[in-house]
Formats: sequence, C-alpha cells, structure tokens
Amino acid sequence: MSQNHFTLRFPLVSPADAAQVAERLLPLMPALSQAADELGTIHYARFTVLSDKTLLFLVDHDGGFDGIMSGLASLAGPVFDAIFEHVSDPPGGPVADRPRAFVDWTAKHLLRPLNVYSAYPSASVKDIKSLAAAAHVRGGKALLPFLVILPIRSDVSFLVVRLLLRLAARKITRDLDTVGTPHFAQFVPLENNQIGFFTVYDGDFDRYIADFTKNIGQVFDLIFKFTKDPPPSPCRKHLQAFIDFAAVASRTPIGFYQAYSGLTVQDIHALVADAARRNRARPKMAIVTP
Repeated sequence: MSQNHFTLRFPLVSPADAAQVAERLLPLMPALSQAADELGTIHYARFTVLSDKTLLFLVDHDGGFDGIMSGLASLAGPVFDAIFEHVSDPPGGPVADRPRAFVDWTAKHLLRPLNVYSAYPSASVKDIKSLAAAAHVRGGKALLPFLVILPIRSDVSFLVVRLLLRLAARKITRDLDTVGTPHFAQFVPLENNQIGFFTVYDGDFDRYIADFTKNIGQVFDLIFKFTKDPPPSPCRKHLQAFIDFAAVASRTPIGFYQAYSGLTVQDIHALVADAARRNRARPKMAIVTP
C-alpha cells in the first residue's frame, strides 16, 4: 500500500473564526485520534492555523485520499461539523450523513505537496504496529511536528522555488535519509507566495536542527535566496540564527495524532529489517513432481 500526504485548506470566515476554531478543536482531538485508530491507515495528523483566513489539516497516510476522508466522515464527522461552522461556503451537513459531499468538498481544497518524503516508504501503519507488537517494542522517544512557513519575495520567486524544489526531490530524500530522524516531510505551496515545510521527527529539537542544517542545509540556503528577511547563509554555520528564524516562522500544531507513538525512525527500520531477514530465512517448500 502506497504512502501519501495531503494538506487540506479550510477557508475561514474571519479572524475571529481563526481563534475560535483553534479553541474548539483542542477538546475534539481525542475523538479524531480514536477515529484514526479505527481507520488504521493514518500515520500522523495535525491541524494548524496558517493565518486569519486559513486552517490547515495535515495527514500522512496509506492508500488513497477518498478512502481516508470517507472513513473520517463516518468516524469523526462531529469534528469536521465543528470546523465547518467557521468555514466559508462549507458543504451541507452533518458530515456523517453526507460523506460524498464531504469528500468532494475536501478534494477541491487540497494543496498538492511538491515532494513527499518517508523514512520507511514500504511500511504501512498496520505493518509497523504488527511488527512492534510481535517484537514487544513499545518505544520511548518523543516525536514532534515541525511546521515552518517560508515567505517568498514575489510571484516570480515563488514559481522559481516551486520548480527548484521539484527538481531537487531526489536530493531532498537522500539528505533527509542522512539526517536519520525525520519520519515524514513535505514542502507544500501555500497562499500569499508561501512555502510550508512540514515534518515529523524524533526529538530532541536542538540535535534535530543541528543534524538537519548539516545535512539538508544546502536546500534551505537555496530557498533563502528567494525568501523575505532570511537568516544568514550557509545555515549550518549560523545554527542559532536558523533556530531563531524557524521559531518565528513556525506554526503551533493543534493536536498531534501518532499511530505508533514513541517509535523512532531507527526503531522502525530495525523492525522492518528484522522481518525481512526472517522472511529470507524461511525454508522454501519443495515441489515434488510425480
């Protein structure tokens, strides 16, 4: 089953709605987590308020978009009903009663990522949870979301950055593999000539940023040539300046769902590798021809 990512944009009615929807979502996150557990195909999910006019929903998942959203309509309809009270031109509700309208509306509000990185692209949620349970591996490391918004200087610069990021997709994958702590990561084009860099990583933050700037700093140095008020480059030589810039440019997640809480990238790699070794070691059944 292939892994995917989507960033879903909810256009908000007013700045007041941006504040209200954030407050309303927090107590609803346990219901969303329960729904995600029942679906069994969502790796990570989180909301964040991008601006006074936009709420984002970010999901790393297995399989297709329609299946995920149909499942969420059925299992977490009230969460999205609460959101749609603050959204311009929402679909008719309740969501649970009109899943097709919900899927069609959300499909029209998708923001396509410029790249999708996964540290373990062949492993589904069910694979990872099953392997961890069989090996009695619980994991004990904190996983954190990192949501950075990069303001690009102009329309032309925005187009250039989008092209450069698409061309650099393989390099980005190699560089993030070298970092060794990001689980998923995406660059996503956003409103008002902004680029979002969204990732889930193993803590702690200081080590992550140090390894990150060392291994993928060149990509950010390139983007910073087109960014408003960028930090000094190269960022690996100006670590604190990069940290300060990221702190200002980042968004706070609203909720953070994890399908296999506490398992690091290295934990998952070890589980997958061990399963592969066991499969190779299984004796082949001989076929006897009479």
